[in-house]
Amino acid sequence: MRIQLSEHFNYNKLLRFVLPSIIMMIFTSIYSVVDGLFVSNYVGKNSYTALNLIYPLLMGLGALGFMIGTGGSAIVAKTLGEGKKELANRYFSMLVYITIIGGILLTIVGLIFIRPIAVRMGATEILIEDCVVYGSILLIAQTAFMLQNVFQSFFVTAEKPKLGLLVMIAAGVTNMLLDYVFIVLFHWELAGAAIATAISQVVGGVFPFLYFLRKNDSLLRLTKAKFDGRVFWKTCTNGSSELMTNLSSSIVNILYNLQLMKLAGENGVAAFGTIMYVNFVFIAIFIGYSIGSAPLIGYHYGAGNHDELKNLFRKSLFLMGIFGIALAGLAEILAVPLSRVFVGYDPELFAMTCHAFRYYAFSFLVIGINIFASSFFTALSNGMISAAISFLRTLVFQIAMIYLLPLFFQLDGIWMAITVAETLTLFITIACFIAQRKHYHYA
Repeated sequence: MRIQLSEHFNYNKLLRFVLPSIIMMIFTSIYSVVDGLFVSNYVGKNSYTALNLIYPLLMGLGALGFMIGTGGSAIVAKTLGEGKKELANRYFSMLVYITIIGGILLTIVGLIFIRPIAVRMGATEILIEDCVVYGSILLIAQTAFMLQNVFQSFFVTAEKPKLGLLVMIAAGVTNMLLDYVFIVLFHWELAGAAIATAISQVVGGVFPFLYFLRKNDSLLRLTKAKFDGRVFWKTCTNGSSELMTNLSSSIVNILYNLQLMKLAGENGVAAFGTIMYVNFVFIAIFIGYSIGSAPLIGYHYGAGNHDELKNLFRKSLFLMGIFGIALAGLAEILAVPLSRVFVGYDPELFAMTCHAFRYYAFSFLVIGINIFASSFFTALSNGMISAAISFLRTLVFQIAMIYLLPLFFQLDGIWMAITVAETLTLFITIACFIAQRKHYHYA
């Protein structure tokens, strides 16, 4: 039975509603994880390091899709809550078409400048060719990747989170199977990993486009649309936090890699890459919950249902706290076995990765609340506060800690940076929740 946005949500119903989005985000994160796992074990440490060096660039270019998906879905959900379904469909269609145009332009620019960018990101002569090969292949699928990110949010708004989940499972399974075929059987090495990921992104981006293009039983359908500058600007400002999160994450990961090359060489970059793969899966739970709950928050805000808004706010904070404790504990327990899976073939690298993992695990205690807070204010159409939280947690505080902490703790300072940055952001998050509670009537 389909759960509607207008319903009252207890814990059971809320978790059932957001679960497809959580699983969907986990499968999205599996793309890079599976690539890293196969490349590290079947191609070699240098190719594994090259993949980790260039991947932040690809994620940064895909940030437009996250921005339009999260910012636009909040506007579309609010418009649906106001009872304007035809207008909501025009907004939805315009944003999808803009994503396609943006993806094509970014692909062209990326392919032209991929080599000099890779060099500036720290690629040495040993790594440069692998960086260019992997990056170029994925840039060809950039538009599909951005559409995939957009539709992750709009499937929830369309009251079709389970269909979105099935699409992402299909894309994830495609990536896993093709990684095995192209790398292990065909010996296409790093290029095989890139081709497998590109094909899976086409599955995740093109199928939803075709679904919404035809007549369907969801709340949304692609129709003719004119450019509306006001709505697009509102989408950009509303989704600026997600744009900032992804762009900042890419920039910060590049800075991490540059610092690690200085302090620990290729092993440091490889160790950090392993931690990031696990991090992608763990924070996917927080991001998936935030994506899944945002249309509910946006709908009830648009409908003026203050009691339900309070209910969703309280339950979400409690769940973020429980998830954080569970994931931090799980990360500590799994530090050794997960490190062995990725880099167990190199004793020195394995020891470094395990040590770093134990420091990094503490960040999961607080990161979920900050991620939800940013999404929460986006759903309330307050892009400024949402962007401020994202800007501080993903860029300002992390950059400061990346360069400050190593002065006192050497290499350990790098592994501690994320936890200190997220803790500082938490104080800002709490202050924003308190300051805005009466204005939006959520507490």
